[in-house]
Amino acid sequence: MSVVLIRPLAVRTVAVSDPGDLLTRLPDAMPYAWIRHGEGLVGWGEAARIVIPPGPDRFDRAREWLGSLFDGARIDDEVEAPGSGPVAFGSFTFDGDAAGSTLVIPRTVLARRHGRAWLTTIGEAGSVPVTSPVEPGRIRYGDGTLTAPEWEQAVARAVRRIRSGTLDKVVLARDLTATAERDIDTRVLLSRLAVRYPECYTFSVDGLTGATPELLVRHTGRSIESLVLAGTTPRGAGPAEDAARGVALYASGKDRHEHACAVASVQEALAPLCSTLDVPARPELLVLPNVQHLASRVSGRLSDGASVLDVVAAMHPTAAVGGTPTGMALRVIRELEGMARGGYAGPVGWIDSRGDGEWGIALRCAQISGRRARLFAGCGIMAGSDPVAELAEAQAKFRVMQYALEG
Repeated sequence: MSVVLIRPLAVRTVAVSDPGDLLTRLPDAMPYAWIRHGEGLVGWGEAARIVIPPGPDRFDRAREWLGSLFDGARIDDEVEAPGSGPVAFGSFTFDGDAAGSTLVIPRTVLARRHGRAWLTTIGEAGSVPVTSPVEPGRIRYGDGTLTAPEWEQAVARAVRRIRSGTLDKVVLARDLTATAERDIDTRVLLSRLAVRYPECYTFSVDGLTGATPELLVRHTGRSIESLVLAGTTPRGAGPAEDAARGVALYASGKDRHEHACAVASVQEALAPLCSTLDVPARPELLVLPNVQHLASRVSGRLSDGASVLDVVAAMHPTAAVGGTPTGMALRVIRELEGMARGGYAGPVGWIDSRGDGEWGIALRCAQISGRRARLFAGCGIMAGSDPVAELAEAQAKFRVMQYALEG
């Protein structure tokens, strides 16, 4: 394991007055963030970091590392709320056999939740000047691993596999490259995403930046919540077309079956951990600026002291980002996508020393490095999928990060 840390952690959390827009307080062009409707946490600096080796025990290793740090920390927390005290931001790769899963405990975290605001510092709390974010300038796009026609061919191959009875569903992703005139300041992207997509969770961890609509799990005490999304249609050109698209999505047998598979996988993962579990009988329609989704809000109560990372480990990967059955879907993804997803469609979020936290699925995102960005989009492929329609859906999902880059 690759580890960087300050030991022992000397942590202090104090209540502060409302800081306003949290994102405008960030002094670092590559910060840590988790924001929805203006609330959440932002962080900068680095008190501890671990790069977790790939393998089936990666979540266990992450939990053990955090436990050793948090148990030995000197914590002075006058707020004592979810997200106060020491907090780690994390990103796990989609593929458990891929390298790159990371947890970072920032030196400074500024938070606002439920009408309260606080500041957490580790070590000496020095003042860091906030510089103005710099626009990335003109953006040039290029093909990723597969061209659009090649990706359509991959979708067609996946449909044939499904119709042969090999599997029920597989999620295929594609990537797109972007090159900016100047180094990409993540703060610019975060601000645009938070304003344009307030219903989503705007996040940034080690350059993986986006606005995901999908909450994998929120853990507060023993209560957990999850928002399951599967089944998508682009927004219409006007109100009438938009409404018609929503009605068609809700009535679509293909999309309702895809959604039912995703809900079933979440229910199967959570049931052994929960004393009670509430799963809606029917989905609702979640309308976002670029697409509409079928959505189900699942809630439950844990039967023991499982942390949010324990729940994440049990749930990932869901059928919404992998497929059904999981093992076969993962094999088909590796064969047909032809690319490494990295953190795309993997868990991303935060955890505190109580085991509380919020983790989403890293969707509608890009990996930022210098002047370059690698954008991702994926679609659930079913027996009735049309490659041309799936490509259009992926392009609609790319628009989230294209907007963030271009403004």
